Amino acid sequence: MNRVLRLALILVAGTLASAQTSDWVAKFANRYSVQANITYAVENNYEARLDLYERKDATSPLPVLVFIHGGGWTGGTKEAVLNKLLPYLEQGWNVVNVEYRLARVSLAPAAVEDCLCALKWVGVHAAEHHIDPNRIVVSGDSAGGHLSLTTGMIPESAGLDRECAGHPLPKVAAIVDWYGITDVNDLLSGENMKTYAVQWLGSLPNRDEVARRVSPMQYVRPGLPPVLMIHGNADPTVPYQQSVNLHEALDKAGVPNRLFTVEGGHHGNFPPDQNVEVYSAVWKFLAEHGLGGKM
Repeated sequence: MNRVLRLALILVAGTLASAQTSDWVAKFANRYSVQANITYAVENNYEARLDLYERKDATSPLPVLVFIHGGGWTGGTKEAVLNKLLPYLEQGWNVVNVEYRLARVSLAPAAVEDCLCALKWVGVHAAEHHIDPNRIVVSGDSAGGHLSLTTGMIPESAGLDRECAGHPLPKVAAIVDWYGITDVNDLLSGENMKTYAVQWLGSLPNRDEVARRVSPMQYVRPGLPPVLMIHGNADPTVPYQQSVNLHEALDKAGVPNRLFTVEGGHHGNFPPDQNVEVYSAVWKFLAEHGLGGKM
């Protein structure tokens, strides 16, 4: 087990009062195989990697969480989001933790392309890692929330998976979006302009076209997987209205979805009592779509 994960588990064991959860933490090392820094794609001489947390005692395919870190497409690491993985590991799921090309390596749409390739990696290797390809849940926070939406919503016809051509895109079973960007164009200028979005598009001559191409709002249509959006209505980093707009568009298209509003919530870092409410909503939403319960 790597040092960062070991420290995270020690902290969780020390702060949670539940005997059942503490028992799970003590048994984690025997239950899970941690395979770090698996290369899933190589683009621009950059090795995009993921970490796989696989149940060693699995006798049948299990659901998998594919988690994508945030950081405004300009920063962040997969190692910094272990706290977001732990609830799913405690539920007994397999987990894939994804990194991707940041703006300093490649401008948009590289991050979107990479995450689609990571999804393909999960599909290709599902059988050998006890992953149920019919129970893939994609999630992420902030820019990772945006990338979870694009990964679950963008069809092959968009052509954004050509960096890893040769295998079909698996169908995502559900998306859990934590305060993700839904309309990139909205952040490039005007009152909602955000520096991180401008940096991700850089000086591309067709930046507005690329921004539309990587905006989840452009891909709303019937038949999408269920979507849970979690967003604080006082978020200063990603406008709360973006999630409201996506929620309304999904409703209009007949896509099962829910917007869980964290009252007074900012950009993540919700208080413990609000986090408990959020995860209760997550488990309820997943259960409603056949993805609930401990494994």
